[in-house]
Amino acid sequence: MNEKKQDRSFHTYIRGIILIGFALLILAMIVTGNIVYYIAPKMMPFIYFATVVFLFLGAVQIIRSTKKDEEEYCDCGEDHSITGSPLTKILIYSIFIVPIVAGFVIPDRALDSSVAANRGIQYGSGVLNKPITTPAEAEDTLARAAAYLEDPDAYFEGLEENLEANSEHFSAEDFYTEEGFNNYYLELAEELKEHDTIVVTEENYLDVMTVLDIHMNEFLGKEIEILGFVYREEDFDDNQMVVARFAMTCCVADVAVYGTMIEADEASQYENDTWVRVSGTLNQTTYGDFAIPLIQLREITVVEEPDTPYVYPSFR
Repeated sequence: MNEKKQDRSFHTYIRGIILIGFALLILAMIVTGNIVYYIAPKMMPFIYFATVVFLFLGAVQIIRSTKKDEEEYCDCGEDHSITGSPLTKILIYSIFIVPIVAGFVIPDRALDSSVAANRGIQYGSGVLNKPITTPAEAEDTLARAAAYLEDPDAYFEGLEENLEANSEHFSAEDFYTEEGFNNYYLELAEELKEHDTIVVTEENYLDVMTVLDIHMNEFLGKEIEILGFVYREEDFDDNQMVVARFAMTCCVADVAVYGTMIEADEASQYENDTWVRVSGTLNQTTYGDFAIPLIQLREITVVEEPDTPYVYPSFR
């Protein structure tokens, strides 16, 4: 076997080892359950598929590297030997090997409040957060309602012209007007009203937050129970904190932070990232000129971090 053949075989072998290394890393995360820190449950079929493909391709590469014949990999007439200095080759392979080693060595853990501080936090669901209406805005709303009642066609024509001229007229309420969206959360709101206490779970977290944003006034004074980790903004008062959860759609790269404001004298006793279960009465407050849900604390209990620390959209 000539030197070029040995060089190709060696690099083929290394590539096979790298592919199998990634497959074993993913498999280890699946077996330990730590994969939940990085991937949403709906993405697991793709993870299983990728693991099998990596194992298969890695095995193929290793088998190819052990061939004894002199047959070239192709008959294009080109030299496919790996070029570059040994240091360059080491640096290139390190890009793939270091993540594999780090994945096995570094402990897996959920995201914490430091990530929330960098990404920002949505209060409630963040869907319809809007500034408190001023008297002037209320008067403008009444005027637009009167214009609509007087001549609906002319009103919508004028609205379309305004939207084209100034996109700021387009709000979250204008977007979420599909019948299915409204009916789903209206039905969920009616269902929640039937319970003495709203229990926010991992499964209904984002749905409940959205209901509270859309129908907040209908739930004022309602009892609520929620689980999350403690988080504080720098400008919070001593009696303020947020009980928050990370929401993941596909993977850890798209996580967003959703939290509910808590006001209580003992709030300062709980450090950031402490997991707590709180219960209290729903109210409303303002933060940054936005109306947001508020829980007036009745009871708080420190708990262990749940097995599934993130919440996920229901896509119902």
